[in-house]
Amino acid sequence: MRCLVVADLHYSLPQFDWLLAAAPEFDVVIFAGDALDIGSFVDFRAQILVVKKYLSRLSQVTRVILCSGNHDLDDRSAEGEKIARWIGDVRELGIACDGDSLTIGGTRFTVCPWWDGPLVKSRIETQLRDAARERTERWIWVHHAPPANSPTSWGGKRFFGDVELVQWIAQYQPSMVISGHVHQSPFIPDGAWFDRLGTTWVFNTGLQPGRPPVYIVLDLDESAAFWIAAGEAQRIDLRAPLLRPAATIENPPTWLESLGRIADPLFSSSKSA
Repeated sequence: MRCLVVADLHYSLPQFDWLLAAAPEFDVVIFAGDALDIGSFVDFRAQILVVKKYLSRLSQVTRVILCSGNHDLDDRSAEGEKIARWIGDVRELGIACDGDSLTIGGTRFTVCPWWDGPLVKSRIETQLRDAARERTERWIWVHHAPPANSPTSWGGKRFFGDVELVQWIAQYQPSMVISGHVHQSPFIPDGAWFDRLGTTWVFNTGLQPGRPPVYIVLDLDESAAFWIAAGEAQRIDLRAPLLRPAATIENPPTWLESLGRIADPLFSSSKSA
């Protein structure tokens, strides 16, 4: 099973277009939050309508998993906590979203909402406890914020991660946690797109403007993770201990070549090696 991971597209329509074109190559598309952009000049309601149309089209070509991020919050609950009410509506498209757990190809996925207060946080704790009863050998969480005090949440001057997430990881030791949120982490000194807490791999895609977006591919059959950004292509072995830096991709797999999103010099150097 191959999973395409994106996050923080922030209503970048060229990136959504690329995602729609790339999706048929993958068994699952995992969108780790912040589909919308609260700083955009486009009305929030219009953003939601457009993004829902993209999600509908995505759901027609592959399985889709979507969690909320802080930019996706469009309403308040009856208790006054900020929530992404619109994301719950995409469930009718067959998309797994906030609060869901599902099993695909023997892998258990748990989709966590962005929490902005104690009540939603408590619901996540209940969700994880319940999902743990039906966990499979491979259990993957989708949670927009990366863990605190990890290179995946390093912003250059301080960490921007979730302290509670660190505690939940320590308690349950899922196989992987997929996140976004801290845009610069993979690109700056002391930051990274991957980390390991105990036996749990942690990922943060990062963000770059333009088309295509930064993305991660999890090839679960090959136990490998690939990170593709502008002019960069890296790979790690999920069966090996944590090792930095990640290896440069020298022999791109066929599916990656077909996406045509690694810079030509990387392909030409690999083919001549």
